[in-house]
Amino acid sequence: MRQLTPAELDALGARWSSCWTPAQVAERLSGVTTPWYVAAGWALDLFRGEQTRSHGDIEIGVPAARFPEIRGRFPGYVFDAVGSGRIGEDATPDEIAATHQTWLRDPATGDYLLDVFREPHHGDTWIYRRDETIRFPYDRIIRRTADGVPYLVPELVLLFKAKNPRPKDQADFDATRPALTPQQRATLAGLLTRVHPGHRWLALL
Repeated sequence: MRQLTPAELDALGARWSSCWTPAQVAERLSGVTTPWYVAAGWALDLFRGEQTRSHGDIEIGVPAARFPEIRGRFPGYVFDAVGSGRIGEDATPDEIAATHQTWLRDPATGDYLLDVFREPHHGDTWIYRRDETIRFPYDRIIRRTADGVPYLVPELVLLFKAKNPRPKDQADFDATRPALTPQQRATLAGLLTRVHPGHRWLALL
């Protein structure tokens, strides 16, 4: 893997500008047996039932050991492994194993279309990569829209966003909080207390 140059970092926004929508990803992954879900900001929009802001990319999560089935759905494209400002283009198995994030690239245009998080798991149990004691069965953390697009439950999306909230993460929290059920609020509060004790969002839950 090599370090991305400042110019390459500056160009990423344009390279992601034609990324797929959740519906386009779901169409391409239709019928896979691997559990997967839309993550991050798009997941919160799917939960709320409307797109509330622009998204610079699209991320999905999959169990790390089952990534090959996902990879097999994209012939003609390549996956670049990324992490800590470094990139492994058309990543080798070792580069993939050393990271958790992979960007799907169209080799004809150089555009990035999909960001795949390869998450830790134990069989059919999802493991939070920042605290391996936090575990849930996949069928408890994946919900679907009316047209069948799977997304990560909002309490876990917000847990990821809570580490170092950027303005868009705070906006996502503010927009999502009113839609959370009492149980979802309680779950998020419990997880925040465990992972980020004293977090400012706790007072709002």
